[in-house]
Amino acid sequence: MKTFILVTLAFAAALSFAKAQQKPYETIVDGVKVIVQPSGNEIVEIRTIIKGGVQNYPDNKAGIESLAMTALTECGTTVHDKNTFKNKLDEVNAYINGYTGKNYSTYTINCIKGDFETVWPLYAEALRKPRFDPKEFERIKQDAINLLNARESEPDEAINLYAEKVAFAGKEYARNPDGTPEIVKTLTATETKAYYHSILTKSRLLIIVVADLDKALIESKIKALLSGMRVGQPFVLKKSSYSGTQDKFSAMPKTLSTNYIEGITGGPEPGTKDFTAFSVAMRIFGQKHFLEIRTNNGLSYAPQSWFNGDATSSSRVAVSTTDPNKYISVYNTMMSKIKKDGFTAEELKDMKTTFLTRFFYQQETNAAQAASLASDEVLQNNWRRSIDLMDEVKKLDLAEVNKAFKTYVGHTSWVYHGDVSKVDPSLFTSGATLPHLP
Repeated sequence: MKTFILVTLAFAAALSFAKAQQKPYETIVDGVKVIVQPSGNEIVEIRTIIKGGVQNYPDNKAGIESLAMTALTECGTTVHDKNTFKNKLDEVNAYINGYTGKNYSTYTINCIKGDFETVWPLYAEALRKPRFDPKEFERIKQDAINLLNARESEPDEAINLYAEKVAFAGKEYARNPDGTPEIVKTLTATETKAYYHSILTKSRLLIIVVADLDKALIESKIKALLSGMRVGQPFVLKKSSYSGTQDKFSAMPKTLSTNYIEGITGGPEPGTKDFTAFSVAMRIFGQKHFLEIRTNNGLSYAPQSWFNGDATSSSRVAVSTTDPNKYISVYNTMMSKIKKDGFTAEELKDMKTTFLTRFFYQQETNAAQAASLASDEVLQNNWRRSIDLMDEVKKLDLAEVNKAFKTYVGHTSWVYHGDVSKVDPSLFTSGATLPHLP
């Protein structure tokens, strides 16, 4: 019995070691890049990415891509109506869905390996042969309008949408990929179907596979999926960074029990040398912001700050508070000190550990790994970034981190949602010029 246990443990260890040796790779299938990450488990996660996001359509069609991606699984196909399609999915433990964002849309399959041969034909069918049934389309359109109205009634959602409209006015990034109730109401099944087929080209596609599937099987399935698809015009995602020339303040008056504030300032573009240093710097800043605003001054229950490393990158702070004037005074004083003295070596050391621990903790699922690979390839032009991130973070020195923060955090576009009688706009447009903290 003891020998059996030892042999079993040795086999398990060898199997684990063998799986650990499986390395991610990329391959090209009919002109489309396919990135494969062996998973070491029985889950299959595949994502078809359509690049472009808000760069794909004009202002008056915002929401059309979101509706199109929803329609793939909610409006049936030319082979199966919606109910039949969903019933076939329900027979196995599988999920197929589509959604869109600022930078790209994602069409996903998630199933256990044993069900892959059953689920894949449904996935390919919905991607290549969507029905866009008019009756079902009207249903998902009304659902989208209801959701947009609900979001606009939530102060956190409302101020975030407002902040992007103000900061990125006149630019593609100001568009909400879900559209507005007014725009979505005008969209039809016919034009949405035509739009979808216009962006479904090999030149815009990227496919991510996180699964233990044979390479030959992957390539054969994807080759069949792409058969007959148009190549399309070459597509390059445009990148930029928020860059304000002065501090701005805009208010959206409303009587609320608390007031909402969001500020947008700069950040490095994805793929540039300062990106990781700035990411770490913003995490250190986030801790300091939380400490000063909530712990030391009790001005907000959940003050937030983050780096939004999208195609149009920016860094942001957001709070809800009953005393907006005191908040900005504390913020300006804190920012003046950081700009003058920088972060400390101890803060950087601690954050390196925290940053990497959180990153790898969030990479535990196949879905999370696929999302990371997609984002790094589309935005960074380097899908290996998430794999090499540990070494990159370890090599960061304090001078790099401080320089990145001071370089990109500057003029800020502030927006306010609440009682305008309680706020002094001049405090938000004077910049971080108050006396330094002792």
